[in-house]
Amino acid sequence: MIVTVDPTNGSVLQSYPAMTADDIEAVVDAGALAARAWGLVPVAERLPAVRRLAAVLRDRADDLAGLVTSEMGKPLVEARGEVAKSALTAEFYADHGAAMLADRAVHLGDAGGVSAWVSHEPMGLVLAVMPWNFPVWQVMRAAIPTIAAGNGLLLKHSPNVTGSALAMIEVFEQAGLPASLVSALVVAEPEVPDVVGGLIADDRIAAVTLTGSNGAGEMVGAAAGRATKPSVLELGGSDAFVVLADADVEAAARAGVRARFTNAGQSCVCAKRFIVDEAVADEFIERFVDGVRALSVGDPTHPTTDVGPLARADLRDALQRQVDSSVALGATLAVGGRSLPGPGWFYEPTVLLGTGPGMPVFDEETFGPVAAVAVARDEGHAVALADHTAYGLGLSVWSASTERAVGVARRVTSGAAFVNATVASDPRVPFGGTKRSGHGRELADAGLLAFTNERTYWVAAPS
Repeated sequence: MIVTVDPTNGSVLQSYPAMTADDIEAVVDAGALAARAWGLVPVAERLPAVRRLAAVLRDRADDLAGLVTSEMGKPLVEARGEVAKSALTAEFYADHGAAMLADRAVHLGDAGGVSAWVSHEPMGLVLAVMPWNFPVWQVMRAAIPTIAAGNGLLLKHSPNVTGSALAMIEVFEQAGLPASLVSALVVAEPEVPDVVGGLIADDRIAAVTLTGSNGAGEMVGAAAGRATKPSVLELGGSDAFVVLADADVEAAARAGVRARFTNAGQSCVCAKRFIVDEAVADEFIERFVDGVRALSVGDPTHPTTDVGPLARADLRDALQRQVDSSVALGATLAVGGRSLPGPGWFYEPTVLLGTGPGMPVFDEETFGPVAAVAVARDEGHAVALADHTAYGLGLSVWSASTERAVGVARRVTSGAAFVNATVASDPRVPFGGTKRSGHGRELADAGLLAFTNERTYWVAAPS
C-alpha cells in the first residue's frame, strides 16, 4: 500500500494499493495504443482539447488546490496559484501550438523542381517522472505541450502526492481527451527504480522527462542513454541572488524573501544563495532578516500563512544537518535554525550569515526555508561566488544598470537569468538548467518540440 500523510500533523490521509506488474503492463499497453491514435489526429483537432483542459482546471481549482495542500503542505493560496498557472499554460499552447508545429519550408533556390520542408511529428508515449513539490504544475508543464504535440503521457508521480496524481488523470478525461492518453502508475517506493528503468528500456516508451533529484536524474539519464532515447532532465538548483552595490536594496530585500521562502523554500528555482556587495550588505541583511522574521508559519489552509510545513520528516532532518554542519564550519544564525516544536514537519524560516564555499548551505541544494548569505568584496568577487556551484538553473541579479546586470549574468552559467526580478517559469519562455541542474528545455516552443521527430521531407518532381 502507498500511504499519503498530512505534513501538518503526520496523520494518514489515504491508502492506495500499489500496481502489480500485470497492472503496469496493461496501463503501458493502453497508453501506447492511445498515443499512436492521438498522433494521427490533426493539430487543429488536438488543440481544442487542450483549451478545454484549461476550463476544467479552473472549474476544479479548489479541490485540486485542497489536495495539494493536504498532501504536501503548500499554503492554499500558492496551491491555487499553481492550478491557475497550469490553466494559463494550456491556453498558451491552444493559442500558439499550431504555429509552432507548422511545417517549415526550406528554400533551396534553383534545385531543379525539388521542394523541401521540415515537419515536427509526434514520437509516441512519453514517460514523465515527477516530484511532489508542485504536484499540479510540474505535471501540467510537461503534459500539456506533450499532448499538444500529439504524444501520450505516462505519469509516475511521487508517492506522497498520489491523490493529486489520480485527480489530474480525471482532469484530462473530463477535458475530453482519449482514455489512457494520459495515465498514472501507482508504484511502491522500493520498486520505483526497477520499474522506471524497465519502462525506459521498453520499446513502447518513446522518451522520458524527469523533474527531481540529481540521483534520480543520473539513473534516468543513464537508462535513456542506454536505450538511445531522448530525455529532458530538470534537476536540483542552488540559485544565486546577486545584489550589486547600485541596487535598490529595499526592493531586492523584499523580493529576496519571496524568492527564498515561497513553498517553504521547496523549489528548485528558489533563490538559495544571497550574494551581496559589501557596500550594501549591512542594509540588505537588516531588511532581509526583518522580512524573514515577519513571515507567518503555520496552518497552510489559513489565508495569512506564509510558510507551511516541509513535505516529509526526512526532508526536515536533512535540512537540519545542513544548517548544523554549516554553523560548525563558521556560519552564524541571524534568525531561525531549528525545527518548530509540536506536530507536523515545520521548520523556522532561517538566515545564515558568513556563508561561502565549503559549507553545505552554499555548496548543496537546500530544500527548505533556509537562506545562505555571503558578502562579496566587489562585482568580480560576486560573479565568482555566484558561479561557484555545481548547479546552473536560475540566476537573479539586482542593479540600477540593466547593462551592468546583464554583463554580470553573462559571466555566470545558468539556464535563465532574471534582472531585478525573481526567477520563475513562464509558458512563453523556455525553462531548464545547465551543469548538474540538467539538460533540455520545457515550456515555450522548446517544450512543445522537445518530444517531436524533426523530420525532413525532400520531394523531387516526378520525371
